[in-house]
Amino acid sequence: MSFALLRQQLPVAAPARVLACGAWLKNTACLLDGDALWISPLHGDLGTPQARAALLDSVARLQQQASGAIDAVAHDLHPDFFSTEVAQQLAQRLGVPAIAVQHHHAHIAQVQAQCAPGQALLGWALDGVGLGTDQTAWGGELLWVQDARFQRIDHLPPLLLPGGDRAARAPWRMAAAALHRLGLPVQQAAHRNDSGQPLTGTRAADAVFGEASFAHLRTGTLAPVPAASLQGVGNMMALGLNCPPTTSAGRWFDAVAGLLGICWWQTEEAQAALALEQRAAQWLEHHPAPLPDAELIADGLNLDVLLRRLLALMAGKVADPAAYGDAQSQAAALFHVALADALARAAIAAAQDHRINGLALSGGCFFNRILRRRMTDTLTQAGLTVHLPTEGAFGDAGLAPGQAWVAAHSLRDSSNAHTIQPARNTLCA
Repeated sequence: MSFALLRQQLPVAAPARVLACGAWLKNTACLLDGDALWISPLHGDLGTPQARAALLDSVARLQQQASGAIDAVAHDLHPDFFSTEVAQQLAQRLGVPAIAVQHHHAHIAQVQAQCAPGQALLGWALDGVGLGTDQTAWGGELLWVQDARFQRIDHLPPLLLPGGDRAARAPWRMAAAALHRLGLPVQQAAHRNDSGQPLTGTRAADAVFGEASFAHLRTGTLAPVPAASLQGVGNMMALGLNCPPTTSAGRWFDAVAGLLGICWWQTEEAQAALALEQRAAQWLEHHPAPLPDAELIADGLNLDVLLRRLLALMAGKVADPAAYGDAQSQAAALFHVALADALARAAIAAAQDHRINGLALSGGCFFNRILRRRMTDTLTQAGLTVHLPTEGAFGDAGLAPGQAWVAAHSLRDSSNAHTIQPARNTLCA
């Protein structure tokens, strides 16, 4: 790989010189040196020996680039990342602090450093997963951020992760988690006729995992979901075994893609979310955006009413492939619009409560154009200034600059109230 460093100029100089080692996925490292931000090439996910070696090489190169002694080394809050290990070992060798920075705090701090230094910002950080300060899996967080300080203002409702990190590779598991959230049994019954009746009880689960398996798009599908697997996951959630909760926006996209029969298995990262966005875009290209009604608006960030509405849109369509495909696209569009509007309304209310005009959008889910554009338009019309990461670095590839910014200001803050030491945790990347 090429080891040319990317230089970004920040609006103001940071109060300390910090080297940051990034997170796990799409890893990059960076050096914050005055008003210069030196960013390494993309190393990739740190599960491979090649990516780990590339991180070590970049850390050495960034040390050579520094104009003086490094004051601290920053890393993710998760204690088991290779990048965390690298940062802690480097800090020990240099005799400087190793500063852990919460994942979503870093996402919003990245935008603050690039676009609004010195200002308090609100920010939606939407992504797959990051360890929260409560030791649970975050990923749909509305935060108040000012440099080293942050406060969790709101978040998406939690879904269970049946099987832990296995759920991120199998949207059908997240669909089962959504049904479990609604109090609907997760099981598969054979030879049911599609009568078009309202989706309640076992009937809803059958429509998702039974009859729909013969008509859905099957993006990334390897095979229909076995009934035994569904029963096992249902039992797992009922008993609370290996089912940690998450507020992850990415897993909500997976759950809806699974519920709509658009994608049940992922062979590539974000496959379900991309397929869901594609189906929504197909509908919106030829139809006006569906307007969330009073019931959905009143529901706010509690997405249960939206889930039931999506299931109802699919009812009675499985016998007609064309009608079923149209229902998938319409439901995908409604999910995008309703979610974007709910997130924007929550941000507008928080901005009024905290008397803040600036709103940052960061995290990998904002690669989704429908979500990003609708939220930006709604927030701008409400009089807020929307800030986005430079170079379109919404995902974890842009995380290291946020880590460095928080760590630099933590050093300046004599209380170090948000310098969080890592603790052992089993949350997977």
